[in-house]
Amino acid sequence: MAVERMKAQTIWLTGLPCAGKTTLANLLFRSLLEQGVTNVEVLDGDVVRTHLSKGLGFSRADRDTNIRRIGWVCRVLTKHGVCSIVAAVSPFRAVRDDVRAMVEQVGGPGSFVEVWVRCGVEECIRRDVKGMYAKALRGEIEQFTGVSDPYEEPLKADVVVNTGTETPSESVDRILEVIHRAASSR
Repeated sequence: MAVERMKAQTIWLTGLPCAGKTTLANLLFRSLLEQGVTNVEVLDGDVVRTHLSKGLGFSRADRDTNIRRIGWVCRVLTKHGVCSIVAAVSPFRAVRDDVRAMVEQVGGPGSFVEVWVRCGVEECIRRDVKGMYAKALRGEIEQFTGVSDPYEEPLKADVVVNTGTETPSESVDRILEVIHRAASSR
């Protein structure tokens, strides 16, 4: 199957804050463009929150609403042949599963690829240039995923990359292998 004719997919990168989701999403975007896939969009959780989900807080209900909104956008993009790369903490397994079902309803099996961007909390804290973990550890930020709010690890991620031990390039290569395999099986 030629990469240019790759069917639309949603590549959903989930993991703790500062695990490397945005870095991988941007590298993955560039890699797909270089391979001739021009119908691709990146939906970064922080950017989406400022536009599509402005006004939502960080309660469980608000987090679920935010992720479902991103999922709905991915469903529409998939329906119209656009590949979506999502970089969002998306801490709750049930909502990620709902989004998978939503996307696969229009794109079929293999149209949703869940990528667990695995990284230890200690490494995420070390990478945190905004100081959010430090504030959460001091109690200044409530409901911070990985500190005072849970992160439910994927049970059946399509690919797991460990950004604490792999280079970004190694992680992207592993993700590309899985998404191309999923695309060719559809």
